[in-house]
Amino acid sequence: MAVSKEELYQKMSDAIVDMDEDLVAELSNEAVAQGLDAFEAIDKGLTPGMERAGQLFEEEEYFVPELLMCADAMNVGIDILKPHIKSDDTKVKRKAIIGVIEGDTHDIGKNLVKLMLETGGFDVIDVGRDIPAAEFVEKAKSEGAELICISTLMTTTMDAMADVITILEEQGIRDKFKVVVGGGPISQGFATKIGADGYSRNAAEAVRLAHKLFEE
Repeated sequence: MAVSKEELYQKMSDAIVDMDEDLVAELSNEAVAQGLDAFEAIDKGLTPGMERAGQLFEEEEYFVPELLMCADAMNVGIDILKPHIKSDDTKVKRKAIIGVIEGDTHDIGKNLVKLMLETGGFDVIDVGRDIPAAEFVEKAKSEGAELICISTLMTTTMDAMADVITILEEQGIRDKFKVVVGGGPISQGFATKIGADGYSRNAAEAVRLAHKLFEE
């Protein structure tokens, strides 16, 4: 007897926390076989598992090797589900720049947001990690991007996020870009303070926020 989709998503989430690639693959294939929405399966099955793994990492119950094994398990599921995501190819894709600000090399969260933005219909250019503020701006200009996504997991690098917005203002091009920030120490209050267009708590929320910003 087939389990409900809620149970299936919970099992997917648990399998990622348990670093069980084979089970993630089996459950992801089951989601496809049941005809479930692939984006929803990533959003409600895989993503919560990775977020729980990130929480365990912050609580020092998991360390880098465990976190990477969780990410590997998640990627197995994504590889199975991604080809089944319904995309609206009639729309011109908006271009986004995404990266981790200078001074930080934590990029698992950034990679998750990148993937979710791509599945949400954005053309995403990943500039990488430990990226200076000026480089975000130059890349956004040269690529013709409309959205700049900046992440960090460290409080010591937060001020550099504000520098991106300062540079845009100094060059008189602030209105050409939507700037979104996120990561462990970031809050809506911080985003508002530095003049960002938005803040997202997780990858799925980042996609909803991005769409909302361009609907306004």
